[in-house]
Amino acid sequence: MNTTKKDSWNAKLYDERHSFVSKYGSDVIELLSPQPGERILDLGCGTGDIAKKLFDIGVHVIGTDKSENMIEQAKAKYPEVTFLVKDAISLDYDNVFNAVFSNATLHWVQPPEKAIAGIYNSLIHGGRFVAEFGGKGNVQVITNEVIKQIKACGIEYHEENYPWYYPSIGEYSTLMESVGFRVVYASHFNRPTPLEGTDGLKNWINMFGNSLFDGVNQDRKDFIIANVENALKPILFKDGRWEADYKRIRFVGVKE
Repeated sequence: MNTTKKDSWNAKLYDERHSFVSKYGSDVIELLSPQPGERILDLGCGTGDIAKKLFDIGVHVIGTDKSENMIEQAKAKYPEVTFLVKDAISLDYDNVFNAVFSNATLHWVQPPEKAIAGIYNSLIHGGRFVAEFGGKGNVQVITNEVIKQIKACGIEYHEENYPWYYPSIGEYSTLMESVGFRVVYASHFNRPTPLEGTDGLKNWINMFGNSLFDGVNQDRKDFIIANVENALKPILFKDGRWEADYKRIRFVGVKE
């Protein structure tokens, strides 16, 4: 997780209502194919669930996240695992890791070039970079409606409040290749994602899209979110629960 503003991550809400982030990350672990004894950096580890899985199979794992709230929660849950507060664009490792793994983080990280260069430098020769994050078009239905409803309330929307970076395969592969990675796998796919509870969409917006409302007071924010729910219910509310329009992107790069 990576934001440019103060740490507003609610680690408890993240664990209680957004556990799907870690559950889907298990699929990416298969791409990583971690081996006992390997040194692996979990970049943007959140509250530590995937780092713990790596630890349990004998990996020497370090989990890092920019959010102090997330790291505090991770340390409380898994005191046996090493967790550090560290920004993805400020990595200072040099030829340390067999692999860098990142799940649901790099769409928060800008400028992406700085993160990719730091990841490359962190790896030993032949090391691998395995990542999944939001790709082009991710949650576009949701965010377009939020922005539409903000404007409908007569509030000026500022582009700089949009916190995410959702690249295409071509865009991100080019950045990886520019620092020396050989991209050996890339995929961009739809992954409709169920959100827990009847307040699932509201919780998602409060958890991940809070910066869209910078400068908006709580009453108006609640009003806007209610309008978003009403507008999107025919599209994204299915079988008694909300479903987010996720589009994910996966990469495997090798340091040569």
